[in-house]
Amino acid sequence: MQTAPVESTATMPSDLEWARRIAADDREALRLLMRRHNQTLFRIARSIVRDDADAEDAVQEAWINAYGAIGRFRGEAKLSTWLTRIVMNEAIRRRRKSGRAAEVISIGHDADLEASADDGVANDATPERPERAAMRADTRRMLEAAIDALPETFRAVFVLRAIEEMPADEVAAILAIPEATVRTRFFRARGQLRESLAREIDFALEDAFSFAGARCDRIVTGVLARIGDWPGWRCLMSRTIHSQEN
Repeated sequence: MQTAPVESTATMPSDLEWARRIAADDREALRLLMRRHNQTLFRIARSIVRDDADAEDAVQEAWINAYGAIGRFRGEAKLSTWLTRIVMNEAIRRRRKSGRAAEVISIGHDADLEASADDGVANDATPERPERAAMRADTRRMLEAAIDALPETFRAVFVLRAIEEMPADEVAAILAIPEATVRTRFFRARGQLRESLAREIDFALEDAFSFAGARCDRIVTGVLARIGDWPGWRCLMSRTIHSQEN
């Protein structure tokens, strides 16, 4: 079907306009809305089911559910909040079905669900060096592990506030808790995260610039190989042995 173009970011439709267009089977509006929210929704689902493939399936199923119900959206909550609740319910349903506890939340990897072209993010002119990329990946894994280790009641708040940068009132609406509780949990989550990362850094310092093992073996082998070919080596060793005997 023919669809009217969705306005640029400067004239972005209201939540109700998004809902009206999608309810009228505007596939382009649906595509753009998915691009706009998929990363957040994937992270929420992944934090509950703790599996990339299950999270993708949950997000897809949630969009199908949202598509069927969006004609009843009346704007009592923000559209992003409404979508997040649908994804959370679907992820929790899947986790319960698989026999796992249905508590929220950890953090998953960025599944690159949003295209950079749609986000208007320009690529760096200079590609990142491999060693820099590896260091960033290691840092990300350490951070994600630390967030995963947070108490479950703190993780949801931290992911939504720190990772998704949602305001406290929206997080409170999504999780159905008082705004003051959001602030308290976020403060405590940051404190525990700092302690956890500090411990990891302390452990890493012990292994910094490690030398024993293969590196040491290579140096020893290289030196012995070189001096074995040195013409004056046998003469030097002979004089050393002779002086020790005397």
